Amino acid sequence: MESNDKQQKLDSRYLRMARIWAENSYCQRRQVGALVVKDKMIISDGYNGTPSGFENVCEDDDNVTKPYVLHAEANAITKLARSNNNSDGATIYITASPCIECAKLIIQSGIRRVVYGEKYRLTDGIDLLKRAGIEVIYMEVKSEE
Repeated sequence: MESNDKQQKLDSRYLRMARIWAENSYCQRRQVGALVVKDKMIISDGYNGTPSGFENVCEDDDNVTKPYVLHAEANAITKLARSNNNSDGATIYITASPCIECAKLIIQSGIRRVVYGEKYRLTDGIDLLKRAGIEVIYMEVKSEE
């Protein structure tokens, strides 16, 4: 079972890297990061934020997230559309569990594994991924400094 142990260590490292990538987010309420990995290579990355060309402010004056803010997973997956990579069979590492909208994107993009580090009160995204036969792994982000 050493390969399983090796995979767990890799999963843990990529999840920590996603956590660091989340620090690029300008969002005040919550910073989320995502990495798409295929054949041990990071092929895409994303963090939550406004669309390209918009001001880097995620919340309105009442501290409510603006409706056009993109989730980290959506940013990582749509970034793939502008690259020469494809996510067939890839793993996505996300610092928080995906919502149902992002779960739909994950399913349609051909990603086969989801590793996430923070549970959210709503589980509909996770439930949909499992229903689609995608391997879903919850893993607490451990800081190894």
